[in-house]
Amino acid sequence: MPDNFLFFTLVVAFAISVALSPIIIPFLRRLKFGQSIREEGPKSHQKKSGTPTMGGVMILLAIVIATIIMVAQYSYLTVEIYLLLLVTVGFGILGFLDDFIKVVLKRNLGLTSKQKLIGQLIVAVIFYIVINQLNFSTEIAIPGTDFGIDIGILYLPLIIFMLVGASNAVNLTDGLDGLLAGTAAIAFGAYAVIAFNAEQIEVALFCAAVVGAVLGFLVFNAHPAKVFMGDTGSLALGGAIAAVAILTKMEILLVIIGGVFVIETLSVIIQVISFKTRGKRIFKMSPLHHHYELSGWSEWRVVVTFWLVGLVFAVLGIYLEVWI
Repeated sequence: MPDNFLFFTLVVAFAISVALSPIIIPFLRRLKFGQSIREEGPKSHQKKSGTPTMGGVMILLAIVIATIIMVAQYSYLTVEIYLLLLVTVGFGILGFLDDFIKVVLKRNLGLTSKQKLIGQLIVAVIFYIVINQLNFSTEIAIPGTDFGIDIGILYLPLIIFMLVGASNAVNLTDGLDGLLAGTAAIAFGAYAVIAFNAEQIEVALFCAAVVGAVLGFLVFNAHPAKVFMGDTGSLALGGAIAAVAILTKMEILLVIIGGVFVIETLSVIIQVISFKTRGKRIFKMSPLHHHYELSGWSEWRVVVTFWLVGLVFAVLGIYLEVWI
């Protein structure tokens, strides 16, 4: 296997994602699969109404096609690859249904919280059943140390929490042009390095495919966005990064590498708790990226700042796992 196989994988996924754009974006536009902008959101976002959404289909197709092509070229389809594709496609289908209900059936809230949770739980339980059959370790590694804690049967609720929590956290981050695509590329890039260092070649290859796919999508999603990924993309990416963290046995490290997603989620939780208990808001609007928008920052400045913060978290994660 050549040393630069990860770069080749990234390039292939990028090329597929870009090549799909002149087919999928006009198709979504013709079908009037346009994004509905919430009235309570920033007023500046109203001009984005009608921008094609469900562009996550581009990302999903690029990931699946590039992964299969490159795995066939450099390795073989392992259980890990099947699991990663299961979670990515499974959560992607949930997101697609959510988007479809919003933009086609004109129900702005999409799937109900209960429906979405049931779908996420089904995928998470299937994932657990498979890795349990493989006698997968239930030990949790402590980043930056040689220590680990075996949590036994509690590993099932941990997996459910990670897959459901990460998919929702990543979904919350998808609120500005290019924000999620950029932060996801950085986070998956970090896990590609970690997986490669641990000689988990197939997982590293999958991560490289995700990086290439979202960067190809970013070409059309950067401000001003010509297409949004919708829940089709964000739920898939969230589930995928949690699955990668589990398979690399870097569960806790996800909190660091996915630091931007964690902060965005915490800002929503803090806002809700504060408003319900004190009747006051901590932020002008949550998730946090909207707070900075309403504080006078340009959309591009918010996005680039969050990218840089994500990069710092990614480097810290790599440092703790690879260089210590």
